[in-house]
Amino acid sequence: MKLIRNVIIALIIAGFLATTLIFFQVDATEAAIVTQFGEPVRVITEPGLYTKLPDPLQSVVRINKQLQVYNLPQTEFLTADKKNIVVEAYATWQVTDPLAFLETVRDPIGAETRLADIVASELGAALGQIELAQLVTVEAEQMGLPDMLTAVSEGAAKRTDGFGFAVSDVRLKQLTFPQANLTSVFQRMRAEREAIARQFRSEGTEQAAGIRAAADAEKAQILADANQEAANIRGEADAEAIAIYAEAFGQDLEFYQFLRTLESYQTFIDENTTLILPSDSELLRYLNPAIGSSTAPPIATTQEEQP
Repeated sequence: MKLIRNVIIALIIAGFLATTLIFFQVDATEAAIVTQFGEPVRVITEPGLYTKLPDPLQSVVRINKQLQVYNLPQTEFLTADKKNIVVEAYATWQVTDPLAFLETVRDPIGAETRLADIVASELGAALGQIELAQLVTVEAEQMGLPDMLTAVSEGAAKRTDGFGFAVSDVRLKQLTFPQANLTSVFQRMRAEREAIARQFRSEGTEQAAGIRAAADAEKAQILADANQEAANIRGEADAEAIAIYAEAFGQDLEFYQFLRTLESYQTFIDENTTLILPSDSELLRYLNPAIGSSTAPPIATTQEEQP
């Protein structure tokens, strides 16, 4: 009985070992290459459960198919206008041919070693054909960085295609200047911005002066037109008043003199007014009955004709 039990246990262990040595699983994020004595014999790119000969006859090499990111260390380059800049970039890459990848670079470390040289050389060549003002600018039409990075990505993708992986994108994480030149560069940039600011202020002052001159001229014209119109209105009103006065004077002289005298009283006499006038003054004729009776003009009367 004990012998049978040991045999069963041995069979279970042998089956487990056989299963682990023969069967293997491929994940959706990876590719598998079956090698026999170190030579590739089969490439598997689809996920699933597969079989192979047990080790050491056949082995499985797994290769990650996911998009990966490589960070290029800070590197100093020279632009077309001979400006030293320090660039920190990154590249995204992905395995496209697992077999070629295994035969050329073996693993991700070997791929990134090749990638570092390729991206650095492509960046150096591209930056050497573009000026600093096209890399750092606030003018959208002068910005040349996006086109430059597109060209770098395409060039790197062509050069890495033979290694079984492709570069999908290259972007900059940081663009700065060497520490020794940083202060002088900032001072030059500050001076350039101050010159631009002075130019804008000068143009603004000139435009403001023009606007003020135009406004003053328009103001003077409006005032002149208004004064002319007011003078015309006053002249017409004075003429109309004179005509009214003349008509009133012609109709009843004594009543006209009476009204004008009352208006004079209203103009210069109030509760605080003290007048010292001679007794025969014309202004007192309606206040002093004696003067009024002696100086008032006779009132014309008419007599009916006798038949």
